Amino acid sequence: MKTYLAVFASVLVAELGDKTQIATLLFATDPAAGKLGVFLAAAAALVLSSALAVLVGAHAGDWISAKLLRTVAGLGFVAVGVWVLLS
Repeated sequence: MKTYLAVFASVLVAELGDKTQIATLLFATDPAAGKLGVFLAAAAALVLSSALAVLVGAHAGDWISAKLLRTVAGLGFVAVGVWVLLS
């Protein structure tokens, strides 16, 4: 359960205020767009992109060590954070 809570918290924090959420917010401001439809479309897109990430991650683990993947992912997050702070 600890792993699943970490995944949930990580994805939630990563998605808050990102360009995907902002795009969804903008679509929801359209009076012609049904709000439930916007929510369902955005949720389906997140589910599909997450499914692709899990599929790729499951196979990447066969070729690359988990430690290296964690290191690369961590460095990637740090690099994005530094880029956001400097831009």
